[in-house]
Amino acid sequence: MAFDSPLAGEIWSSKYRFNPEGMAGDGTVEDTWSRVAAALAEAETPDLRGPMRERFAEALRDYRFLPAGRILAGAGTARTVTLFNCFVMGRIPDDLGGIFAQVREAALTLQQGGGVGMDFSSIRPAGARVRGVGADASGPLSFMDVWDSMCRTILSAGQRRGAMMGCLRIDHPDIEAFIDAKREGARLRNFNLSVLVPDAFMQALADDTDWPLVFEGKVQGSVRATELWGRLMRATYDAAEPGVIFIDRVNARNNLGYCETILASNPCGEQMLPAYGACLLGSINLARLVATPFQPGAELDLDQLSALTRTAVRMLDNVIDVSRFPLKAQATEARAKRRIGLGVTGLADALVFCGVPYGGDRAVELTGQWLERIKREAYRASAELAAEKGVFPLYDPAILDRPNLLELDSETRELIARHGLRNGCLTSIAPTGTTSLLAGNVSSGIEPVFAYAYVRKVRQPDGSQREEPVEDYALSVWKRLHGDAPPPEDVFVSAQTLTPQAHVRMQAAAQAHVDSSISKTVNCPADIGFEDFSDIYRLGWRSGCKGMTTYRPNAITGSVLSVEPALAPADGPVLIPRPEALEGATYKLVWPESAHAVYVTLNDVEDGGVRRPFEIFINSKNMDHYAWTLGLTRMISAVFRRGGDVGFVAEELKAVFDPRGGAWLGGRYVPSLLAAIGGVIERHLGGPAPALVAEPTPTGKPLAMASCPRCGGFELIRKEGCDSCLSCGYSKCG
Repeated sequence: MAFDSPLAGEIWSSKYRFNPEGMAGDGTVEDTWSRVAAALAEAETPDLRGPMRERFAEALRDYRFLPAGRILAGAGTARTVTLFNCFVMGRIPDDLGGIFAQVREAALTLQQGGGVGMDFSSIRPAGARVRGVGADASGPLSFMDVWDSMCRTILSAGQRRGAMMGCLRIDHPDIEAFIDAKREGARLRNFNLSVLVPDAFMQALADDTDWPLVFEGKVQGSVRATELWGRLMRATYDAAEPGVIFIDRVNARNNLGYCETILASNPCGEQMLPAYGACLLGSINLARLVATPFQPGAELDLDQLSALTRTAVRMLDNVIDVSRFPLKAQATEARAKRRIGLGVTGLADALVFCGVPYGGDRAVELTGQWLERIKREAYRASAELAAEKGVFPLYDPAILDRPNLLELDSETRELIARHGLRNGCLTSIAPTGTTSLLAGNVSSGIEPVFAYAYVRKVRQPDGSQREEPVEDYALSVWKRLHGDAPPPEDVFVSAQTLTPQAHVRMQAAAQAHVDSSISKTVNCPADIGFEDFSDIYRLGWRSGCKGMTTYRPNAITGSVLSVEPALAPADGPVLIPRPEALEGATYKLVWPESAHAVYVTLNDVEDGGVRRPFEIFINSKNMDHYAWTLGLTRMISAVFRRGGDVGFVAEELKAVFDPRGGAWLGGRYVPSLLAAIGGVIERHLGGPAPALVAEPTPTGKPLAMASCPRCGGFELIRKEGCDSCLSCGYSKCG
């Protein structure tokens, strides 16, 4: 079949197509489906392999069932990779040898394509005495830096981008440092962070009492619960992290609570797992199950949903038997409990097709109905598999007394009581990312549509970029049916128009019918007030959610994707538009080898109440410097405009040595002119004043020179209501 968009074809070719040199591979996406179906059918008895291969291929056809990316990319390829997306690693021992053994295990897991989650609460706090060596402990964050560097190394070795989750209990003595860690924009970049919050803390918060900070049963301090929560919410408001995991609720509602304790979360938060637990993911594409989109009475086909759920459960169960595992402990854990995570994608688009706006009462009702059907059919399918193939090894009839199973209908419970279950846990809702793009850019997971249309910048083999318009699947279907007629605004709602409360309502509606957890981000506008923002996590707690994550565009993380009236650029951080006027300072720099002074101008911008550098210009009458100073200013300005911690720019420049020799200035050796410029930037950022730099000369009035966001030149003009660059042809409207 043809792809729904060129982008879908590129995603398939770059991520999921098996195309080995000198061997037959996937010529079409249908070949990919056939490869995956055949690989999973190998777990069946010989007489069932043929029929199951056809049944699995039919489920994959038309992107109705989307196995997670590791399955699509690896099944049937004989590559030494795991088909499981993520793992939680073992409990970290509080000794150096054990810690680095865990680093090694995480590295092996990342190398095979699996993300990892860890709970660092077992590492003693900073400053604690280390008996036997007469030293003080450096604390969990210092070891998280080691994990972060390891993950970066695995990435640089050419593997799939590493993903990690770092967790810490809210009663750990280093919790405040953990909460503030992401304020340093360059720190722990390969980690998502979550705080493990027990019920007792939520009670202390409600009672406004002190909260003890404890390690190994010994109280080492205390903090007011409301103050600690305020610090957490302020960090999340400013830096979008940490998230929270309501760990007692997670354990209380865990099907396998009779034989395990949840340790941490996988990197995206949809699977809370015990030590060496693995998450095996797949999503039913709800957008493909609405037969008559936009028609009166349009509805999701519940019979198709039931049949697809049963097939998906069997497919994922088979993955456990055909997959490799990075570590023996992971294989043992997965096979003992046969945990799977069946979820959905395309929820928002399915609601649009039914004429239902995301976040409203009807959307909440339908979300509950659809996910309740998936839950019921998944449990029935697992019971029937148990009758055919046997229960999971750690099955205990006591599982029927666990909350998720108590909520099932009597017929399903009777089926489980008679046959048992093949799988210890069955449902979870993951982010679907590139698999949703592959399926025609359907809405991801249970998230609302972020933008119905935007422009994606696609890097070419020669390093250049081309722009490609991208449409959400629902909008493309609307255009196919209705041409240029404008879509109904009351139905085509997006993340830009929803309140945080609407996000939480939808997450809670889904969580009521999901065994494990849900990967969901509560997107908030940049201008939301802190008072309005600060109750979101508590609202999630009151609504029955197991974990919460928020995102507000901010000076530290920037904006992941910004939207203009019709089109929004994507694929990486977005450059903040330059205000018409900026305030700054110009520094005079005298370098002995140059006959003319070098003038360094740094202009700042106010961003969320914080003043930070926005651009840099370097000027001199000495034209020998022109080419490299122009290139340098464009590069540094691009870094400044993306926000975050930019202190590394000064440090990198200060480390540059000129092989021809540096110069002594003000009693200090400066290794190069670039190092001197680095000193100027450091001074401007609030660092120590280098003696070689004269006092800054105020610019007198705000600078109004507008630079082109594409080429950095100053030939930007406004005509016909549109900014256009005479140098490179850039047009803000184009």
